[in-house]
Amino acid sequence: MADLTFYLFFDHVKIHNANAISSPLTYGFPAISGFLGAIHALNRKIESDHPIYLDGVLIACHDCDVQVYRPNNYADYTFRLTRNPLAKNGDTRSIIEEGRVHLDVSLLVEVKIDDMETLYNTEQQQSFIKQMKQKLYQQRIAGGQVISIENVSLLSSDESDESLSKLLLPAFVLVEAQQELQEITAELQQKDPNATALDALVETAMLHHHPQEKEHWQTTSVKQGRGWLVPIPLGYQAISPLFDAGMVEHARSNEHPTQFVECIYGLGKWVFPLRLQENLSQAFWRYKCSELQSNDADIYIINQD
Repeated sequence: MADLTFYLFFDHVKIHNANAISSPLTYGFPAISGFLGAIHALNRKIESDHPIYLDGVLIACHDCDVQVYRPNNYADYTFRLTRNPLAKNGDTRSIIEEGRVHLDVSLLVEVKIDDMETLYNTEQQQSFIKQMKQKLYQQRIAGGQVISIENVSLLSSDESDESLSKLLLPAFVLVEAQQELQEITAELQQKDPNATALDALVETAMLHHHPQEKEHWQTTSVKQGRGWLVPIPLGYQAISPLFDAGMVEHARSNEHPTQFVECIYGLGKWVFPLRLQENLSQAFWRYKCSELQSNDADIYIINQD
């Protein structure tokens, strides 16, 4: 079984035009699956005599520039759209609405090996680093194009959480806020026994304005005192049987089985890295695919241990 031996650190990866519409209900920072999918694709491209596995991914964001616009402070935000080139006959093509975001992120990736002769000397490590940097430039992350990578390094798994946290500065790390979601849901259920976790997610996006004396207003939010909470998509749940390859018309691929799914939502939290000095290992996102659950639905979810 492969053991955690190194951390692969991509420092200040700048991504242009990543997908800002991460689910049917959320927008802004891309879905976590966009980053884990990119690292999974990178793992499949590794050229090595001995197996090397890229596993958990820690996501730290330095800058997030969502491409939106509003004419004044009282108007709704709209996406900044791009016009496609003219058609062959000179007609103007229709504008397809898409959400885009420019990102500056750092990714800390777990590297696992099962052969001690793998990456055991400096020459092998530098070759691996060069290969990973080159291949990451050649692929997309969350639908966006990688335009620059400040540095790529290979760190020992013996590095302390404190030293790893300092490498991420200045940034915010995305972690799962399951406890906060349960607390908010319990508070809502005290007022309405029928309230669900979905109601709690919607509540985190609300601001409540209460009239005070002399035309003053007080603004409150359920997020006050709980940190920087954000609803996030965490995976998918099947809503149909698994169809054999080629059975579903107009599927993206006729070479693989097809299944219809719906989003699974959860609550995330942006945390300053220095707050994770004692439990940084719990900030790594990983895939978890389960067999049939009690509700007879296949689950594909991303979470943190």
